[in-house]
Amino acid sequence: MNIQTRPLTTAPLLPEVFEVEEEHHDAGAITTLGFWIYLMSDCILFASLFASFAVLRDATAGGPTGRDIFSLPYVAVETACLLVSSFTYGMAMISAGQGQKAWVLRWLGLTLLLGLSFVGMEVHEFIKLIGEGSGPERSGFLSAFFTLVGTHGLHVTSGMIWMGVLIAHVLRRGLTDANRTRLMCLSLFWHFLDIVWIGVFTVVYLMGVA
Repeated sequence: MNIQTRPLTTAPLLPEVFEVEEEHHDAGAITTLGFWIYLMSDCILFASLFASFAVLRDATAGGPTGRDIFSLPYVAVETACLLVSSFTYGMAMISAGQGQKAWVLRWLGLTLLLGLSFVGMEVHEFIKLIGEGSGPERSGFLSAFFTLVGTHGLHVTSGMIWMGVLIAHVLRRGLTDANRTRLMCLSLFWHFLDIVWIGVFTVVYLMGVA
């Protein structure tokens, strides 16, 4: 009796769909790793600015000191805006994890408004100080102050621009893998700026008034 056998066919170990998902995962992981490297370089930048401020904090050249120009209640409100924005961004990330596009957009919009409030208050403080003759050219202390706080403010502004672009991306394309990676990177950046501001509030304002 002849038994006919059919040639065995082996299926690929990884179907194409899994390969595509793995590629997306790898690309997202590489992007996040690269952003961590960027944040470490930003840490070096801010560490240098903090060190410069520490050296120049007493170089007032007979001009105003921190006790003369800082208003802690005003800065406390400014700080609250940024810290609450960190919470609202965290809620946006939770909503993204649950696939709730509408809530992601709502939380991002609220975060953006809080960031605008923070930057607006900071710009108002700078204009007031310059109008009173306490601009960055007045002394080494004020130069270091404007440089440190201004650099942080520029970072927050760039984060808000990024957030606005990301809102547009989510509106058009939804919570794609690429948009989730972008949300994660911006989350790292935004929380990093909150941590830096806590250092600014403590070293510049609290210790300046003490």
